[in-house]
Amino acid sequence: MKEIKQAMLTGERALFQGQQLRIFDSIFADGESPLKESHDIELFGSMFKWKYPLWYAKDIAVKDCTWFEMARAGVWYTDRIRVEDSAIEAPKNFRRCHDVTLRNVSFANAAETLWSCDGVTMEQVTAKGDYFAMNSQNMVIRGLTLYGNYSFDGAKNVEIHNSRLLSKDAFWNSENVTVYDSFISGEYLGWNAKNLTLVNCTIESLQGMCYIDNLVMKNCQLLNTTLAFEYSSVDAEITGKIDSVLNPTSGVIRADEIGELTIEQDKVDPAKTKIICKQKKTEAA
Repeated sequence: MKEIKQAMLTGERALFQGQQLRIFDSIFADGESPLKESHDIELFGSMFKWKYPLWYAKDIAVKDCTWFEMARAGVWYTDRIRVEDSAIEAPKNFRRCHDVTLRNVSFANAAETLWSCDGVTMEQVTAKGDYFAMNSQNMVIRGLTLYGNYSFDGAKNVEIHNSRLLSKDAFWNSENVTVYDSFISGEYLGWNAKNLTLVNCTIESLQGMCYIDNLVMKNCQLLNTTLAFEYSSVDAEITGKIDSVLNPTSGVIRADEIGELTIEQDKVDPAKTKIICKQKKTEAA
């Protein structure tokens, strides 16, 4: 492979259709699309300072690199890319990519990042920004810390472990999502989802887990969670108290205590949901 070291690369398409390159400690300065249509590229300790650095690229390995704020929309339509130990300040990164691996990566502005990607592995990623991972699928995630609303909207086939999500409206319209050993805080969690499973999770959510087809919760805690499960089919095992439950459509809810249970018979059939708990205050209409 050809090696490039400590280069200052400027101008549009500086390494257009580059191939079999190992790039060390270099700067991609002003000039759009420097590595467009490239393949078999390895980057070490380098910096992207302008727009669209990796579009329509294939087989890319990145380590100890930095995307600055103006390197926005940095990786689109790219297949088989691996990014490790890197900082990404620019928004709108990773769009319609296949086979993406991110390890020890921080996204300072993750707005509209990881959209419509297929085959994503993430480990120890920190991201701040709204609409993270919209319409992406086949994701395995470990150690994600996310600050941003509307995450994983429309996502499919997602597995999340040991993560912390501070995210209103997370998992809306999603399908086949399973979250293990994680903390989630945000209003309206999971609305309109299908096959959402939460295992050993702690959750805080106003009107969380509503309008869900097949919600499964195993050994979860619900803190300050009110008006839960409205119009959802539920199989829930909750440790401790649920502050309030409103109009589940069917299933089983197990909890130590339910502060307020509201079943409106003109909206749902009470016979379709079994409530198992030591203490509950029921209101029926």
